[in-house]
Order: sequence, then C-alpha cells, then structure tokens
Amino acid sequence: MASKAALANGEERPSSGKLTPAKRPNAEPNALERVTNSWKEFTHFLSDVRGEMRKVVTPSRKEVEATTTVVIVAVFIFGLFFFIVDSIFAYGLDRLLKQLGGVQ
Repeated sequence: MASKAALANGEERPSSGKLTPAKRPNAEPNALERVTNSWKEFTHFLSDVRGEMRKVVTPSRKEVEATTTVVIVAVFIFGLFFFIVDSIFAYGLDRLLKQLGGVQ
C-alpha cells in the first residue's frame, strides 16, 4: 500500500514488486497483449459495422426509378451543353487561326 503522503503527492507504488503493463511507463506490450488488443479492436470494429448496417435503408422501386431518370436527363443536358461549348470554341479557334494566316 502506498502511504498517505505518497498518495497526496500523486505517487503510487504497486502492491506487488511486479509492474503491470498499465503501470509501466513507455513499456512495449508483449505479443499476447498485442494479439488481445488487436482482437478487442477488431470485435469493436465489427460491432460498429453492425450498428451502421442497421441504419441502412433500401430505397423503394419508385425512388430508384426517379433518381435514375434524373441522372439520365442530367447526362443528356450536360452532353448537349458541352457539345455547344466545344462547337463555339472550335469555331472561335478556327476563325482566329484563319485571321492569323495559319489555316486556309
């Protein structure tokens, strides 16, 4: 047991002569402790995954059809937009090169 003065100063001596890993400062855990810690972390990770998977909701067929329609329409709109912008740049570059005498 630690004395009252030692406890007041924040010093605590272990009751036995052997130091445990929690009481050894900067001590490397041995192989068994590393395996045990890794297993605990892995099981904690799996329980977190299970908890998150319980929150997952599968969309209804109507929701899937609606979002698919929005994506297809957006792809065509962006395709048309980029076609128009590309045509404008191509026309402008062609006119510029003709003015500079590069293309005839």
